[in-house]
Amino acid sequence: MNISLKNKKALVGGSSAGIGKAIVQQLAESGASVTLMSHSEEKLQQIVNELPTDQGQQHQYLAIDFNNFKDYQKVISRYFENNSIDILINNTQGPSAGSALEIKVHDYQEAFDLLFKTVVFTTELALKSMMQKNWGRIINVASVSVKEPLSYLALSNSIRAAVVTWAKSLATDVGKHNITVNSVLTGYFDTDRITQLNAKKAEQLGIEASQVRKEMESKVAMQRIGKPEEYGYLAAFLASDNAAYITGTNIPIDGGLLKSL
Repeated sequence: MNISLKNKKALVGGSSAGIGKAIVQQLAESGASVTLMSHSEEKLQQIVNELPTDQGQQHQYLAIDFNNFKDYQKVISRYFENNSIDILINNTQGPSAGSALEIKVHDYQEAFDLLFKTVVFTTELALKSMMQKNWGRIINVASVSVKEPLSYLALSNSIRAAVVTWAKSLATDVGKHNITVNSVLTGYFDTDRITQLNAKKAEQLGIEASQVRKEMESKVAMQRIGKPEEYGYLAAFLASDNAAYITGTNIPIDGGLLKSL
């Protein structure tokens, strides 16, 4: 099966590292022109310079702060004044870790702005041209915690659940325009985010971070942590014509971590 995204334009959030970067690389290798989004302009510029252009792609980036919703609105609105896209990857950094007893009300509002409002606002802007073209792909980077909540990620559990239910509703509304909307439920992947979470958990438990990782791996059927490039393969498939009949779904990519059906 050949995945070709030639002449397609993609916008990818959180793309200076980890899963976002892996998605960017796979979309570009499949022929798409990609606009990267993150707060680290230096990293974005470096990645753009390294992406393939052999299929006529033109890559660019937006230095943007997902944590400041008002500024985010301004920057992303200006972008869409002069750009249209075919593929939208809704992805941001995760909110702070913490249990339901540790998290305060204002933390939920900040997480809502970060994980939900940025996604909905960007999608609204992207849909205008997608509906005109009668083609589009919206892919939300979510988490397995929406099915099996993780006690130390109360913010992510709560707000990402709102994202996937919103996405299901949206999929019903835009399907007639040949636009698909899917959410990917992310398991454990070898990223800076996992390293940070493991370090915090190790400190709380008074053990080594390596032990936390081993215990994490033992919970996965494949007995290992996922590679970011494996995530990129799934995203490229969902962005292609090969996935034209897949919409409104929540697709786990977790190596068998989820125990529920």
